[in-house]
Amino acid sequence: MAEIDVFGPLSSLHWIDREKLHANDYNPNKVSEENLQLLTQSILTNGWTLPIVVRPDYTIIDGFHRWTVSGREPLLSKLGGKVPVVIVNHDSEADDIYGTITHNRARGVHLLEPMKAIVRRLIDEGKTVQEISKQLGMKPEEVFRLSDFSREDFLAMMTEGVTGYSRAAIYKKT
Repeated sequence: MAEIDVFGPLSSLHWIDREKLHANDYNPNKVSEENLQLLTQSILTNGWTLPIVVRPDYTIIDGFHRWTVSGREPLLSKLGGKVPVVIVNHDSEADDIYGTITHNRARGVHLLEPMKAIVRRLIDEGKTVQEISKQLGMKPEEVFRLSDFSREDFLAMMTEGVTGYSRAAIYKKT
């Protein structure tokens, strides 16, 4: 394998029509619709922070899911049909495959205890369960499991300021 210019890809950063890109035929990474919605929310909240990595022929090496959501509203309109890309020029298709897999695997997984600390910190900062759920792509039940609150305290947080139904109905639902 030839020595890689580690600065090279970022020097090729530019916005192009998303329609020029196409998927590779080997990516084993699948994402649920729920996570695609979370990705969209992340882009809407943080802006586009990670370019799509492509070969010179615009085959996607990394960023297929970012490319996918860029074709949906509201991102399609907000981005004007463009996506940010960086181009890498590998010596072989095997190197492209290595790039796809290492990008996917390098992102890691979230560990339980650090996620609990994050949820607790957000709650301590006054964030609502609804906001945490939306911003982190979790169901309220996931926030509850990570919060270490008692069921009663969590239900009180969930229903704070809510009118229109009785607390007994809430307890009965679960």
